[in-house]
Amino acid sequence: MTFSAQIPYGAYWSTPFAKWQGSLSHLHSVKFAAHVAKDELAKRDIDAAEFDYGVMGLTVPQHQSFYGLPWLTGMIGAETVGGPTLSQVCATGVRVLQNAVAEIECGLAETALVATCDRVSNSPQVYYPEPGGPGGTGPHENIALDNMMQDPFSGQSMTQTAENVATRHQITTEQQHDIVLRRQAQYQDALADGSAFLKRFMSLPFDVPSANFKKTVGQMEGDEGVFQSTKETLDKMRPVIPEGSVTFGGQTHPADGNACIIVAAPEKAKALSKEPGITIEILGFGTARAGLALMPEAPVPAAKAALAQAGLEISAMDAVKTHNPFAVNDVYFASETGYAIDAMNNYGCTLVWGHPQAPMGTRGIIELIEELVIKGGGKGLFTGCAAGDSAMAVVISVDGA
Repeated sequence: MTFSAQIPYGAYWSTPFAKWQGSLSHLHSVKFAAHVAKDELAKRDIDAAEFDYGVMGLTVPQHQSFYGLPWLTGMIGAETVGGPTLSQVCATGVRVLQNAVAEIECGLAETALVATCDRVSNSPQVYYPEPGGPGGTGPHENIALDNMMQDPFSGQSMTQTAENVATRHQITTEQQHDIVLRRQAQYQDALADGSAFLKRFMSLPFDVPSANFKKTVGQMEGDEGVFQSTKETLDKMRPVIPEGSVTFGGQTHPADGNACIIVAAPEKAKALSKEPGITIEILGFGTARAGLALMPEAPVPAAKAALAQAGLEISAMDAVKTHNPFAVNDVYFASETGYAIDAMNNYGCTLVWGHPQAPMGTRGIIELIEELVIKGGGKGLFTGCAAGDSAMAVVISVDGA
């Protein structure tokens, strides 16, 4: 099927992603997303008054983020615009896009801002009061670190889910490291010609604001924390879990950043597009949940569900992007779908540029669009896993490029 809502070409953006405790770790993620959105809307000559709906994806709470999307839209000058704040961990980027598309499909809105933001660095330390506890003391958690280390349902860590899938499907460390080297080589294409690909949707060099957003305190030339591996360095790495196969080199790193996409009814999309002759349609969504503690398997059934809604086969995809926190994800995806593993994730992916949770899927979709435009149009799939052994996927079509 084809949804009526479209993505105006060029009406999207992403910050560079910065490593854990890096150049963006001092910034309140909601305020930072609003700061960037105001600048990027101005560069595109888009008035915030165009929006009649918004949805924000946020997985790591920030001070007063209780107020959610209406706070963000208020800060960008869209003071009459409301909407929800959603969290589906690493599938949040697709979930918020689906929410905006559904709102337009139902005739409840014409132009929506889809905003995703997270600061994984310095995540909250949360205390949960428990008057009936020993001495009245309740439990506490580090939102980011503690939840990466243990799924409360399975009792297993994120890394253990990758090990479970690697063991189940006999995926070796060598296969994983081969994917790491391939993905890093693909990312180099995004850096070619002065990061020309990234500059299609990212303002570079990027001015890093102070915590009060009143001055610039630094600049980023691109993503921060990207590590360029060699076969020799990877060969020296030992598995994180004894007797396992997944090394630190075979997985992504935590990061900070934000990314936004505008979604609109067809006539509005044409008016907001940088090139009105380019049409970006959404053809299908999919969601899935794998077996217990088998998270890297989940993107496959999610992708199949999105393809089924679109009425297409994987062979019809001209480009595929994945959220791949582990190299295991891509090895499994290729083996199950038959899609060429070396052809996936051109120009970069989570495995390379990092893991800021909510914005990852949004940036992946943006990069998928730009890859299809470079190809002259076509159809593309984005899919990725999330905590709780779940995943979401979306199929898009680009015409007129």
